[in-house]
Amino acid sequence: MLWSLFKILVFVAIIGLLAVGAGSLMETSGGIQITAGGTEYTLGPLQSVIALGVLVFAVWLLFKLLTLLIATLKFLNGDETALSRYFDRSREQRGYQALSDGLMALASGEGRVALNKATKAERLLNKPELTNLLVAQAAEMNGDTQKAADTYKKLVTDNATRFVGVRGIMKQKLAEGDDETARKLAEKALAMKPRHLETQDILLGLQTKAQDWVGARSTLTAKLKSGHLPRDVFKRRDAVLALSEAKGILDENATVEQQERAIEANRLSPDLVPAAAMAARAYIEKGKPRNATKIVKKAWEVQPHPDLAHVFAEIAPDETPHERIKRFTALTRIHPENMETRLILAELNIVAEDFPEARRALGDVVEKQADARGYTLMAAIERGEGSSDAVVQGWLAKALTAPRGPQWVCDNCHDIQPEWAPVCQNCSSFDTLSWQTPQTPEITSATGVHMLPLIVGALEDSSEPEAEVEVEVEDVEEPVDPEIIELDVEPVRPDVEPVVEKQA
Repeated sequence: MLWSLFKILVFVAIIGLLAVGAGSLMETSGGIQITAGGTEYTLGPLQSVIALGVLVFAVWLLFKLLTLLIATLKFLNGDETALSRYFDRSREQRGYQALSDGLMALASGEGRVALNKATKAERLLNKPELTNLLVAQAAEMNGDTQKAADTYKKLVTDNATRFVGVRGIMKQKLAEGDDETARKLAEKALAMKPRHLETQDILLGLQTKAQDWVGARSTLTAKLKSGHLPRDVFKRRDAVLALSEAKGILDENATVEQQERAIEANRLSPDLVPAAAMAARAYIEKGKPRNATKIVKKAWEVQPHPDLAHVFAEIAPDETPHERIKRFTALTRIHPENMETRLILAELNIVAEDFPEARRALGDVVEKQADARGYTLMAAIERGEGSSDAVVQGWLAKALTAPRGPQWVCDNCHDIQPEWAPVCQNCSSFDTLSWQTPQTPEITSATGVHMLPLIVGALEDSSEPEAEVEVEVEDVEEPVDPEIIELDVEPVRPDVEPVVEKQA
């Protein structure tokens, strides 16, 4: 309000001063005489002032027209001028608007619109570091993989966008199933950005899938150094990779380095059952049974496992059944109430033909934690104690339809694996197999009931108390593999060899 009033007062004052000045000039005598073409012109004081103003304006206008003419000539010649800058600003504004519209279309899932806007932005802006990525992603969304690949290759040629280009081509190769090329590209991408988490995870997965254990351990170390992996998880996974390097240490061509890697894997993660079993076998090969015993005991303290029991039996393969029971006390006294401990004790006593002790070892396992292995052991005990064939075949019939108990199960896809491996065979996840009872109930087979006559017939035809009972089970799905049920206690799990064998 005050400012508006002030401007009005200033305007009125200027008008007043001009009026006073004009009046003074009109009252002043004299003037200016101008002669042009033989004609004399006389201008009074006021007219002289007005003529001077018109002359100044005419000169200013002349210079402006001359400047415009020069600028036009330069524009036509291709030189930068204010006129060209004006048109450039307009082009840039339209280019950035197209870029913005393309990003919005890409986020909305409109691939064709995004590609059109990206092409327009590319033409208007002439900034490939901004538009090429949008063009590539829009082309991928629109299904034009060739255009996307060509654009990613353009990004690779620029140092500022090389990582983005390599990463884009890597993902294309992954989608095509070309894991080998994708792995090489991931290695290049990680060399450019060693702390990039996504690239680390992709490369680690590809390396484990290709069984490149040395490269996988290097990538795992990079994850630890970049702070993307807790140290305890790193130690376990590094042990898994070291264990994978040591696969096949019992082969004839096994090297000393493989045995050392197995021992290293156990050192890195003593609770890893496969590492403990492999390290113990390495010490057995070296003739160091005490070291093997120590490793098995330490792993058994964490988790009793049939693989550990089998390796423990391999330490002294020529001992008698009673000597084996005595030696196994080092394990069985650690977790005496554990189901695996009780099953192992039952097996040992069955082989030693101490059937009452085997029954006491099982206790209430068949009532509370019944599985195929427990039922099979009960059948062996009943047969050893002289029970009727009906009682024996009853336990065997239960074994046919009972769950198989703990197995190697993938924590990611819950697929059941026959044996431990660093990578899940179903979903290719790394270090996801754990020894547990499957969460989903196993499907029992209706054909198990129809196997009863075969079992009874085999029992009736057997002439010796320790004869093998063979069962045809081609139509029986999971949950047990009764290919040959031996009353000398052949373990139900087909992937685990017997812990003990009856002496001749």
